[in-house]
Amino acid sequence: MRMVVKNEIKNRIEKLRKTINHHRYLYHVLDRQEISDEALDSLKKELFDLELQFPELVTPDSPTQRVGGEPLKEFKKVGHIDNEGRGARMNSLNDAFSEEDLKEWLERLKKVIGESIGDFYCDPKMDGLAIELMYDEGILTRASTRGDGSIGEDVTNNIKTVEAIPLKLESDKEIFPKRLVVRGEVFLAKGEFERINREQKKKGEKIYANPRNIAAGSVRQLNPKITAKRKLSFYAYGVPGSGDDYLKKYPTHAREYELLRLWGIPTNPEGTVCRNIGEILSFYEKIKNKREKLPYEIDGIVVSANNSHLFQKAGVVGKAPRGGIAFKFTPTEAETIVEDIIVQVGRTGTLTPVAVLRPVNVGGVVVSRATLHNLDEIKRLDVKVGDTVIVGRAGDVIPDIRQVIKEMRTGKEKEFKMPRKCPICESPIEQVEGQVAFKCVNKNCPAIRREAIYHFVSRNAFDIDGIGPKIVDQLMEVGLIRDSADLFFLKKDDLLNLERFAEKSAQNTVEAIQSKKEVALDKFIYSLGIEHVGEETAFVLARRFKKLSSIKNAGLDELESIEDVGPVVARSIYDWFQKSYNLKLLEKFNKAGVRVLEEKTTKKSIKLANKKFVLTGSLKSMSRDNTKEKIRELGGDVSSSVSKETDYVVAGLEPGSKYDRAKKLGVKIISENEFLNLIK
Repeated sequence: MRMVVKNEIKNRIEKLRKTINHHRYLYHVLDRQEISDEALDSLKKELFDLELQFPELVTPDSPTQRVGGEPLKEFKKVGHIDNEGRGARMNSLNDAFSEEDLKEWLERLKKVIGESIGDFYCDPKMDGLAIELMYDEGILTRASTRGDGSIGEDVTNNIKTVEAIPLKLESDKEIFPKRLVVRGEVFLAKGEFERINREQKKKGEKIYANPRNIAAGSVRQLNPKITAKRKLSFYAYGVPGSGDDYLKKYPTHAREYELLRLWGIPTNPEGTVCRNIGEILSFYEKIKNKREKLPYEIDGIVVSANNSHLFQKAGVVGKAPRGGIAFKFTPTEAETIVEDIIVQVGRTGTLTPVAVLRPVNVGGVVVSRATLHNLDEIKRLDVKVGDTVIVGRAGDVIPDIRQVIKEMRTGKEKEFKMPRKCPICESPIEQVEGQVAFKCVNKNCPAIRREAIYHFVSRNAFDIDGIGPKIVDQLMEVGLIRDSADLFFLKKDDLLNLERFAEKSAQNTVEAIQSKKEVALDKFIYSLGIEHVGEETAFVLARRFKKLSSIKNAGLDELESIEDVGPVVARSIYDWFQKSYNLKLLEKFNKAGVRVLEEKTTKKSIKLANKKFVLTGSLKSMSRDNTKEKIRELGGDVSSSVSKETDYVVAGLEPGSKYDRAKKLGVKIISENEFLNLIK
């Protein structure tokens, strides 16, 4: 059994190496990307962890043992050296993605060094292109790219156009050495990135994906005039070297930075010395919070042993010095494996395929499930059980599978097929005519009733504190509730026989339920879980009819005549109120003392009257619910989809597909600040 497992791991490692090498070649040599930097980092991290666990499987050609890509053929090749003139590779750093990863690195470092590490130097991790500079007698004589780590491309003429890099060193306060080798990062500021893309758009030419791509393309092309137009920037991050003379001149990393600044070479002003892991984590949080306000792109911080002697003593493993690590920000995309595809039965009976994932940290949350929506989405992605995939999460959006890494396939992957019977009640499954959806035909299916109650107590419906899916499951399993209205008949003693409930918690739960007996009409309509009726449609119905009885008695024609309510939605609403089971449920709410408030006819303001808004991404200053309420309070409408009738799309952090659709339709897109000015 052990041999079988080891063979599987060996095969996985080989697949990872091949896939990483392919994408690194695209990235470093062709300046092209097929997957995000975060996804590539995630693949490399998995390989690093597996090789750490099975060191006997490490090979000299593993991506963990080498740096960069191949030098471009158009440039002269030059070898990298240190400040003693010895050949010295431009190494890169291993990654940490969590506090646990950071602690493991520190433990490994302590074991290797065998003494106290002391303090650390922490610096923002720039997202640019690594460059080596050489100064002779204070004059810039050579600049080269990383290349394969040992040999890079001579890009001296291009680098001389970067104004942030001095052509001559300063010597007023500190005499510089006869030869000085400096390493750092060439990058493009966010403002310049936006300016260049505006110009590209005007010309109808290619829009660049990120500042790093422009920086790399600007440095690694043959016309220095083009480089000069790009207005690149530069921060140094080190002076390579070893030996007694080097350690005497540069006893700490902090002293390196101090001397570089004295000589006129810029370093990142955010860099600082941290005395322990607590201060490292505080610095990490500080930089993460400042990230959006910084004028350049970063993807984490670099943590290094500040003492140069200890940094050298730690040595190098493969491509990376043991004395430093890149502590990356939590990625919004990561690589993982689809361990299974199951079917979830929704509150209306619709079957939704869900990917069961090997747990992975995405956007600060451990993700183990991702929706696959329907069969069409599975076919579009071509996702199979056993696939290695890129899963993403933006803001408060549900995790989804962005891409399948087909190079990682072994041939053992299995295609998904929609079941013929409901996985809960084993009733037949039927495809909805004219749709891709499949449904359970049993209206009394326990899963349908259960999901309806989950929806009823959720934040955007009745928002009942202390009642989540696990509690709902318990209440249903012991027969205390069969529908949402039963919640309002619960007593404290009913709950005391259940797990996790003591006297106080049972009392608090009953009080939380009873406190929600008054509810706005739109919230109540939304909570009923009527098919196709989301928050926006519920609000439109409440504003139009004012009272629940008016919606209940509305005819099909009347419902169809409402703006934003089409024939399919109108039929769904009409049919819901015709069913005896649903009418009995409404009567039950009435008996329980639930009071549905009438919609007010007056508005505080008509400032946004007749204006339609769509929200995408996360806003810093207001929650999405508060933003919607504010728009409606000022007379505006909020929609969940972008159309030609949309007046504004408010784009927060990490906007989604609505942003792209707005651009395509020419709908006005405004930032959070512009929106705040609009509602002042």
